[in-house]
Amino acid sequence: MILAIDKNLQKGIKLLQTVSNEEYTNNSIPPYNSTIGCHIRHILDIFSCVFKGLESNHIDFTVRDRNELVESYTSEGLNYFTETRTKLSSLSEDDLLKEVLLTDNLGLGNVTAKTTLKAVLMQVQSHTTHHYASIGYLIYQLGIALPDADFGFNPTTPKKVIN
Repeated sequence: MILAIDKNLQKGIKLLQTVSNEEYTNNSIPPYNSTIGCHIRHILDIFSCVFKGLESNHIDFTVRDRNELVESYTSEGLNYFTETRTKLSSLSEDDLLKEVLLTDNLGLGNVTAKTTLKAVLMQVQSHTTHHYASIGYLIYQLGIALPDADFGFNPTTPKKVIN
């Protein structure tokens, strides 16, 4: 599981190694005018919430860092990826089975549920892929090549055969 998540994070690193800061911060693409950088920052902030919550066994997705430097500079994004991967690699199988409380705001206020770290990381992995899909749209509109053919695709997405 950790290997799969790390492999997905490496796709983001590969992207950041190929885009300029201008492309990374380009907010000209409608309808949301978001940037690659804001998606990367958001993805990694969710991971940060996980690691911050491990000591208290309470992960809170509503308390995020929102480091604007990560949104603005690919170098900061790359540093955040490195930090995230280091923390991820330190997790043991026992850590994954640990029960934690998870808090998130579902639109009508915060909700907290008991779960396991493994289940939380599964959710975070899916969340990462979802945001990679949004980034995929942005990089397509900006004329940038996808870093991987499966960037932003969930592994369960059926492969289309093109004749």
